[in-house]
Amino acid sequence: MSIFKKIFGIGKNPDSYAYRLERAKELHGQAVKYVTERNDGNDDIIGRGGALAIHEDKFIVDSSGDRIFVCYIKDLEASWLMSGNGAVISGPNLLEDGKMKTVTVHFVYHRK
Repeated sequence: MSIFKKIFGIGKNPDSYAYRLERAKELHGQAVKYVTERNDGNDDIIGRGGALAIHEDKFIVDSSGDRIFVCYIKDLEASWLMSGNGAVISGPNLLEDGKMKTVTVHFVYHRK
C-alpha cells in the first residue's frame, strides 16, 4: 500500500470505481482451479482451470476454455473468501445480456 493511500484513504469506499479497480487488479492474473455457481442451494462446478483477467474496462473469468463471466469493472463486486483461496465475484454478466451473476472462483495453490 502506498503512502498516498494511507494518508488520503484512496480506495476505502467499496462503491467507488477506484476501490473496484484496485480489487480487480489484485485478482488479475490469478490462476483458477475451478469456478462454481450456486443453484438451488447447491454449488455446481461450471469450469475447471483458467485465469482471471482485465481487458480494457472489463473483468473476465476464463475457465475450461470458455468465457464464463464478463463484467464492467465499474459494476464489479468482489470479495475474498475467508480462507484466502478464492473470491466471490458478482455483477451483471455481459455474456447473458446483463443478467446478475455470482460465481465463486477457487485459486490454484502456489507455494511461495
